[in-house]
Amino acid sequence: MGAADVVPGVSGGTIAFISGIYDPLIKSISSFDLSLIQVLRKEGFAAFWRSVNGSFLLLLFAGIATSVISLARLLSTLLDTQPIAMWSFFLGLIAASILLVGRQIQFNALPYSIGFFGFGLIAALSLTFLNPMVASDSWLYFFLSGALAICAMILPGISGSFILVLLGSYQTVLDAVHERNLSILFVVGLGAAFGLLSFSKLLRWLFSTYRNQTLTILVGFIAGSLPKVWPWKNELTQLNVYMPSFETASDQLNRGIGFAVLGFALVVLLEYVGSVVKKSAKQ
Repeated sequence: MGAADVVPGVSGGTIAFISGIYDPLIKSISSFDLSLIQVLRKEGFAAFWRSVNGSFLLLLFAGIATSVISLARLLSTLLDTQPIAMWSFFLGLIAASILLVGRQIQFNALPYSIGFFGFGLIAALSLTFLNPMVASDSWLYFFLSGALAICAMILPGISGSFILVLLGSYQTVLDAVHERNLSILFVVGLGAAFGLLSFSKLLRWLFSTYRNQTLTILVGFIAGSLPKVWPWKNELTQLNVYMPSFETASDQLNRGIGFAVLGFALVVLLEYVGSVVKKSAKQ
């Protein structure tokens, strides 16, 4: 999830979904409320820790932080030096995610399902083609950037990093990670904590009340993010080239297909591992 969240266009929430930890993640985060203060006072820290599934959250966010810190520079370098291979890999990841998440949808009312899918698709495409804003240096702006980005990070199909790109603060936050700029990271982190705690409650309610409709919209979101990670672009305009001339670039085509297949296979493997873990937990 941490590696995915570093890259604009790839959602950490998608990785959580296909690995089978999305539901417990949302449930654990949304469990934070004022009632936990009473649990802590009356029953002690152990009861509090169990109430929020503390061990799960600690390991998960430690993994995310470790990945962001260790892979931010590497991924930035690879995206600059090996763009087709990297974006093809992400394209394979997302394409497989569409199939795996879509498999969980029950198409009881097809017209409604098409409508929900179309809503998610159009919303994601609209975000994809927005022009980035001009960044501000105010602390409030960094706080809001963190709050909005974390909401996208836990929502499959929308990249938190891409939201930072649209807000114009992606490079500033990425540089802050590289340079260990604790003041900026602290403010962004506060915003992220605020957004995470508030948005997770909404997501939990949606999944418990309108799970099928929510899944259908999320599949639309994930499908709508595909143009953002399309590997082949015009060198001058950076616009997607959907029918490129591959006669002179067969190596790039072969590399792109190979890394897309690799990304697709990785998602299938993650889904298989997640299903095995679920079965063993039930036993």
